[in-house]
Amino acid sequence: MTKQVLDATDRKIINGLQGGFPLCAHPYAAAAAVLGLREAELLTRLRRLLDDGITSRFGPLFDAEKLGGAVTLAAMAVPEARFDAVTELVNAYPEVAHNYRRDHALNMWFVVAADRRERIAEVLREIEERSELRVLDLPKQEEYFLELMLTA
Repeated sequence: MTKQVLDATDRKIINGLQGGFPLCAHPYAAAAAVLGLREAELLTRLRRLLDDGITSRFGPLFDAEKLGGAVTLAAMAVPEARFDAVTELVNAYPEVAHNYRRDHALNMWFVVAADRRERIAEVLREIEERSELRVLDLPKQEEYFLELMLTA
């Protein structure tokens, strides 16, 4: 896989859209205007950033619990030879919001959000059955807010 190079416009998009997104009838047009772009160019570049794997997700973050749902952090010890296949299996679930590789015995960590706690248990059980690997469920005990802003 070749390393993708971001140009100045890509960097402006990534840096400019992290702090919020317009809530209006035409949000992409409004965001593009703030960035000094045409709406079509913004949409094309966002699609390319996703398709090329430069960004893994573009969309809102919801507080599942405030909406009546549930969320948990899960971890797995995945053999290196199976890591890509297990990643694909885990990421196929729409309830999986984030999936991270870690340099640790538990080398895969992911967040599961669902409309109810029982659905989280179902997803974790299905992942265990399909992967034949144990999934550690780590529900939150206390919440902290840390805003992470990445600079491209």
